[in-house]
Amino acid sequence: MSVPLLQKIRVGAYVAKQHLMGVKRYPLVLMLEPLFRCNLACAGCGKIDYPDEILNQRLSVAECLEAVDECNAPVVSIAGGEPLLHKEIDQVVQGIIARKKFVYLCTNALLLEKKLDLFKPDPYFVWSVHLDGDKEMHDKSVCQDGTYDRAVKAIATARAKGFRVNINCTLFEGTDPERTAKFFDDVMAMGVNAMTVSPGYAYERAPDQAHFLNRQKTKQLFRDIFKRNTGKKKWSFSQSSLFLDFLAGNQSYHCTPWGNPTRTYFGWQRPCYLVGEGYTKTFKELMETTDWDSYGTGNYEKCADCMVHSGYEATAVMDMVKNPLKGLAVAMRGIKTDGEMAAEIDMNNQRPAEYVFSRHVEQAMEKLTHQPLKATAAE
Repeated sequence: MSVPLLQKIRVGAYVAKQHLMGVKRYPLVLMLEPLFRCNLACAGCGKIDYPDEILNQRLSVAECLEAVDECNAPVVSIAGGEPLLHKEIDQVVQGIIARKKFVYLCTNALLLEKKLDLFKPDPYFVWSVHLDGDKEMHDKSVCQDGTYDRAVKAIATARAKGFRVNINCTLFEGTDPERTAKFFDDVMAMGVNAMTVSPGYAYERAPDQAHFLNRQKTKQLFRDIFKRNTGKKKWSFSQSSLFLDFLAGNQSYHCTPWGNPTRTYFGWQRPCYLVGEGYTKTFKELMETTDWDSYGTGNYEKCADCMVHSGYEATAVMDMVKNPLKGLAVAMRGIKTDGEMAAEIDMNNQRPAEYVFSRHVEQAMEKLTHQPLKATAAE
């Protein structure tokens, strides 16, 4: 099963409750980044290009759990940076599981085997291993040879010890559908539980800005990939069928940036995991003071080509809860891969991009130069 039944029930009940209570905006997944430091330097990553003084900072266990309590989303995705570089990451995971929240620990798996004994298999815990295609594709994406083989070996070890393991795959410009379909077949043969797929987002700080997909190319790419999902063993995804249908151009969705709020060393990131335009001290302040209507595809130039799960999965899940027969129909028939696509969002009234991503860095550096550094995250 792609998404465990327990998770489907608990998340579905949570969304239904918000809907019945008339809550317009609520979180679905907390994107928790306890540190930015990483042991890779991927060309498409906009998360690690910070001064060492900031890369050496981390959120404490107490700060991480405070964010979980404050946000109260049913799912927590622990990202980074590389979370396994955090010396107390096992305590963070244990604290979240104790709160009956589903934890997806995102990792490049280079340290997974070394750290595996710090964790125990649990219905609320999933390893989410970063794999951007087959060996050649992945090693090129992360700019380091040998990472694919190490990740695959770590996946096998984790599965053998009874852990749930997903893979997280980001696709970029130039992706070959046939080759990607073969990679998905190989992933299923590894024994992973499910896959998370998404088109790459052009982070402002990413060194490589040339290989991000626009919306039309994204839709056609996913249609070309999904039409190859044939044979006795089908692909399993840890995403809603309506989100996958959206990727293939069959749903007209606006993003839900508040659905995946992000907590980092800088605070609560405004407006979302992908676009950093200021930070708030509290989740309440984030929800109440952000001008949500000024962001999203059709509203803001930076968001024009975004179709990433962190912006649209929550939209699809909410749609599925409100329209269960619609979601069931897509799940039963599969993703449509030909014919006319759903209407595209009008871009004529989007406001121009504002390039403000460095202000919080300057403020943090000024603060750090006037006080002792916190404990470092690097080992």
